[in-house]
Amino acid sequence: MGGQVIIKSPSDIAMLRTSGALAADVLRMIGEHVRPGVTTNELDKLCHDYIVDVLDSVPINIGYHGFPKTICTSVNHVICHGIPSDKVLKGGDIINIDVALTKDGWHGDTSRMYFVGQPSILAKRLVTATYEAMRAGILAVRPGATLGDIGYAIQTVAHRDGFSVVREYCGHGIGQIYHEDLQILHYGQPGQGLKLQPGMVFTIEPMINAGRRHSKELSDGWTVVTKDHSLSAQWEHMVAVTETGFEVLTRWPDGFGEYLPIPS
Repeated sequence: MGGQVIIKSPSDIAMLRTSGALAADVLRMIGEHVRPGVTTNELDKLCHDYIVDVLDSVPINIGYHGFPKTICTSVNHVICHGIPSDKVLKGGDIINIDVALTKDGWHGDTSRMYFVGQPSILAKRLVTATYEAMRAGILAVRPGATLGDIGYAIQTVAHRDGFSVVREYCGHGIGQIYHEDLQILHYGQPGQGLKLQPGMVFTIEPMINAGRRHSKELSDGWTVVTKDHSLSAQWEHMVAVTETGFEVLTRWPDGFGEYLPIPS
């Protein structure tokens, strides 16, 4: 990490709280539309129109380094950056939907997993373990903790359940810049790396594979898949470091479902 970590003021974090809540609301909205027979292009259009027409915000992914769509739709063995298309979802698929937007110049960025119909036992185990890994990483956030503490907490959960952690992609600082210099690895050693301090804001977004950790990028220059074609899952929250711990800025407006809540 060669850049300057941007520490956010309380008023900055208030703006990020707003943009984060809007991004989370997009994921709430789209959930009922994730079902067998829908295409990822249809999901993309629904999200685009909701961001622009309902939330009065800007979908920031369109055109970002040439990305053509509003959301990333990563299905089954796609790790991340899946491009919406005419691909039809079928029963048993799992999908990550990743949304990013800006409101008044401040970014909101979050993703979550959805089941298309009834998932396999392995798919449900993987999705649940990935959520729990993200949760463990968030719970490690506090002033004086290190980036290594976050990564170690995440990999401990993933490895406990027999899964692997993708290493080529990581969380990032966020604010008025979409991807700030701060990098949040999803593996590491306790006590190593940069120490956290109040005002840091970043994403925690582990990508966990059912098979081996290795990935490859497809010829479209975006879509990243598992080399062994095993299933992959990802969850993402925006997190602020507070004086006493952390605040999740992308809390789900529709609750936690079957998942363990992340305390305030």
